[in-house]
This record gives sequence, C-alpha cells and structure tokens, in this order.
Amino acid sequence: MPRFSYIARDRAGKRQSGVEEASSKEDIVTRLQGRDLLVIDVSPEEAKGKGPAIAQGGSRKHWHGRVSTDDLALFCRQLATLLGAGVTVLKSLGTISEQVSSRKLYHTIIDLQKGMEQGLSLHESMARHPKIFSDLWVNLVESGEAGGSLPVVLGRLANYLERSAAFKKKIISALIYPAILLFVGLGALLFLTIKIVPTFGELFAGFNIKLPLLTQMLLSVSLLIRKYFIFLLLALVVAAFLFRKSVKTREGKLAFEKFQFRLPVFGEFFRAIVVERFSSNMATLLESGVPIIYSLEISERSVDNLVMADVIRRVKEDVREGKSFSKPLERSGFFEPMVIQMVAIGEEIGELPQMLKKINEFYQEYVETFLVRFTSMFEPIMLVFMGGVIGLMVVGMFLPIFQIATIAG
Repeated sequence: MPRFSYIARDRAGKRQSGVEEASSKEDIVTRLQGRDLLVIDVSPEEAKGKGPAIAQGGSRKHWHGRVSTDDLALFCRQLATLLGAGVTVLKSLGTISEQVSSRKLYHTIIDLQKGMEQGLSLHESMARHPKIFSDLWVNLVESGEAGGSLPVVLGRLANYLERSAAFKKKIISALIYPAILLFVGLGALLFLTIKIVPTFGELFAGFNIKLPLLTQMLLSVSLLIRKYFIFLLLALVVAAFLFRKSVKTREGKLAFEKFQFRLPVFGEFFRAIVVERFSSNMATLLESGVPIIYSLEISERSVDNLVMADVIRRVKEDVREGKSFSKPLERSGFFEPMVIQMVAIGEEIGELPQMLKKINEFYQEYVETFLVRFTSMFEPIMLVFMGGVIGLMVVGMFLPIFQIATIAG
C-alpha cells in the first residue's frame, strides 16, 4: 500500500505532520479530516521534500500588473470551490496560480504557497501581503481555519467581493455619462473663448465704435485666458496636488469628509455609501462567526472613512461594556432611525447578520436610485447651462454687428 506524507493543523492551530499508508490521497484526506484536522498538504512519500508543484508563470498573454476587485473575487471563488471539493489548500493555490491574469496576484499566490510550505497557515501567509489581503480577508480566513469551515467562509467572502465589485461598477457606469457631458461642454466653451471670440475682436477693431459692455467682458475674458493659459493650467495642477496631499493627512481627510456630509443633497448620498460599506462588512463578519467586538475592530480599520471609524470606535467601546449594539448606534447620531430599528430587531430575534444584509441591500438600492435620478437631471441642467452660456456669447458677439449695420444704414 502506498505511503503518503501529510501536513495538517488541529483546531488549536498546532502544526502536525507525518507519514501514513493509504490506498489513495483521498483516503488519507478523509482519515485526517475524521480526526478533526485541517489538511494543508498530502503528497506521496517519494515526493517528500520537494514540496508542492509551483507554477512558473512563463510568458502569458493578457497579463496586467494591478490586482483589481474582480481578480480578488475570482481568486476567492475559485479557492472556495476547490476547497469545497476536497482539494488541499496548497494544491488549490497551485491550480489557481496557473489561471490568474494579474502578474502581481500570481507572484502573491506563489508566496502564499511558499509560506505554507514553511509551516504558516493560510491566514498567516495572507497577513504578509496587507496591500492585497485586507484585515477582513485575514480575519475571515483565520475564523474559517479555526472552525474547520474555510470553504464556507471563503464562499461568503466571495459573495461579498462580487457584490462590492458589481456595486462599484454600477456607480462608475452611472457617472461616466455626466463626466463625458461635462468634459465636452467645458471643452466647447474653451474653444469658443480661445478661437472664436478673438476672431470677432479683430473684426470689431477695424470699426471706430464703442463696444457693448457684454462684448467687452467677453473679449477681456478671452484675452485673459489666452494670455495666462499656461499659468492658469499650472495653478489648477498645483491646487489639485495640494488638495490631494492635504486629504492624505488625518486632519485634512477628516475635514474633507465632514464637508462632504454637510453638502446639500449630496451629503446623504455620501453617508449612504459609507453605511452601505459598514453594513456589508459587519454582515459578512458576523455571519462567518467572528465575535461582534472583533467585527467592529475589523470594520473600523477597513471602512476607509475617518468620521465613520470614529463612530465605530465609540460603538465598540459601548458594546465592550455590555451595552446592546443598537443603543450606541442611536447615540452616535450618524445612522437613520430605520437602521437603528432593524439592528434592534435583529438583536432581539438573534438574526443580526440577516438584518445587516437587509440594511446593505436598502442602501445599495438608495445609491443606485440616487445616481439614476442625478444622471437624468444632470443632462437637461447641463444642456440648459451650455445653451445659456453659448447664447450669451452669441448675443455678445452679434450686438456690435447690429450696431455697425444700424450706423451703415
């Protein structure tokens, strides 16, 4: 009977290895799982020391350098599927590494394999790549490894990533048309100001007439833009650079976020996006068995909004003191009464993750509806604005012509 060497971990996370006889690799995996062990790798004894086969990558078409949300969602879904089918973690990583299209993710998966060969668990290997695998990833994987339900937890994480990617695409798609319309409109105004208005100015210079005030203003603006165009462009670039540098500091970022939430109409939109992210994170973490205090700590680090992070920090401290989850949410003043009521009901009936999912779905629909309405309103507003400005420019340029015609008559 063939002999197999194995690497596994018990529920306490302690590494175990050895050699046993079995009729097949599947037989040894079933036997180890029957002992309540998490199987990391199983290989024939003659292959011991060589480790799992690591894909070399080679030259592959359609490589791209970055790691997108779609790449991570696909990686998570593939890993959950392979582990659910009984394939070991190392073998699953090797299989997935041969299919990824992100060069950076490929090298990361190879490093995950090497880390696990050295005796690290999957979540410990992922923790070495914080720019790719967030705290949410690491803690969910750790929870799945400790509870022996890694495929289930990864499946939930894949659902979360897929929902987030789809939601992000909807937001970007909704904003593309207004952005294009605004860019084209401003480009047309700039062209008229720089090229057309000066032509009329040269024409009027040949007549000894006093130009109307509107025409004088248009010619002055045109001259100012043409004369100082480089300086104006440079000033815009410097202002954008200083703004970006400012929002990278805690004080600047916090001030900008507070300004966003105070904006009329759009303030509620920005608030909805933040609450949507928070509810999605919390629902995924709690559903995967992560304790509520730990879930709040992870959400605080991953919410990417300082105002919301401060709110979560205060909520976490109240919950740690034994208070219910809904009461500190209410005292924060950040959440709508609907959110407070649904969280309170979820706590009462023991279905908090499901209620947080409902809150997440509500805010996703709110954001999508807001964007649809904004897009439908932006087009006519932009057209009226462009028509008014261009009409004003036409009137300003033709008033002197009418004046010249009257004098000639």
